[in-house]
Amino acid sequence: MAKVKHNLFTQGLSGKYGDLVFRQMKDGTTVVASLPDFSDRVLSEEQLGHQSRFKQASAYAKIAAKTQPIYKELTQNASSNPYNLALSDWFNPPVINAVTRQANTILVDAKDNVLITKVVVTIFDKQGQILEQGEAALINDAWWEYAASAPHEAKVTVEAFDLAGNVTRYEV
Repeated sequence: MAKVKHNLFTQGLSGKYGDLVFRQMKDGTTVVASLPDFSDRVLSEEQLGHQSRFKQASAYAKIAAKTQPIYKELTQNASSNPYNLALSDWFNPPVINAVTRQANTILVDAKDNVLITKVVVTIFDKQGQILEQGEAALINDAWWEYAASAPHEAKVTVEAFDLAGNVTRYEV
């Protein structure tokens, strides 16, 4: 690999020429490297799985970066772009930090790298039958509140959904 600086011949040159690859770097230099040879590469199942997930994430990000205004808003004064933020959102599910029950109120502390779209609270009896289910209301940046009418000793499951469709489940 060679770096070329201040050369009129290579200035702005990028792409493949024969067995050479030219790349333009952010600092204005041109990097010249030999063409990589991937003909003997054998990918593992994990690598193939990650490639598949990345293709799905990329397909989501291409559309979401253009149709979801929040990605553009959050990257307006940042070094990232809407596509990269949408890609990151697809790979990072929401995090539920805490679920607290106070009298007839269930408080959920849930966060995401972009946006949590909804929090669903489900309350079960001892036999596993649903007593009640509903969406919690956002009361500040990370806290969601659900008014429960079921008994305090009932089992509670909380699900947090993000913009990319990821779901995180938490059981109490």
